[in-house]
Amino acid sequence: MAINYPNGKKFIPPKDQPAKQTANPKKKKDLSFSNRGKTLEDELNETNDYYLQLGLAVIHKKPVPLQIVKVEYPSRSAAVIREAYFQAPSTTDYNGVWNGRYVDFEAKETQNKTSFPLKNIHDHQIHHMSKVVKQNGTAFMIIRFSSWQRYFIMPFNELEVFWNRMMTGGRKSITLQEIEETSFEITPGAFPRIDYLPLLNKL
Repeated sequence: MAINYPNGKKFIPPKDQPAKQTANPKKKKDLSFSNRGKTLEDELNETNDYYLQLGLAVIHKKPVPLQIVKVEYPSRSAAVIREAYFQAPSTTDYNGVWNGRYVDFEAKETQNKTSFPLKNIHDHQIHHMSKVVKQNGTAFMIIRFSSWQRYFIMPFNELEVFWNRMMTGGRKSITLQEIEETSFEITPGAFPRIDYLPLLNKL
């Protein structure tokens, strides 16, 4: 399916964002790590479902607003979307309520082993999170280093510093060391996989 921006430009997913892996029947399944092959989105959706079932928080992934312009009907019981456009720039990936507080965050993963590229973040997302913070909401970014299976929560105020550094001609990425120094690391578990709620009080 072709998805385009409102100006007609084709949407191309960031190369740094790994696509969901599909099962390969020719390869022997590796049972040593049950979460292997899952994206950060998969893990967060499962974590948020866990929070919802236990009544800990109500946090969901935001739907992407699309305008469908071309649909084909190969049969009476099936419809296939062939072309669509983003109706408006997306804000962040997730939002909801936890402990009476509004929560809004972006989730990104990288296969880079030493830094996180800021090209994965957009200017309108920074502005959106800034507005959330000004209204006393909690805004942050969750970063997964896929190669190391390490997870971090970076408070928005720290993310904004690195973003402004890039916008004034500085480096276009955040080093792993900088993330370790300014963020809170999440220890992955089983149920839930990414238990980030306990760290929100530290933001």
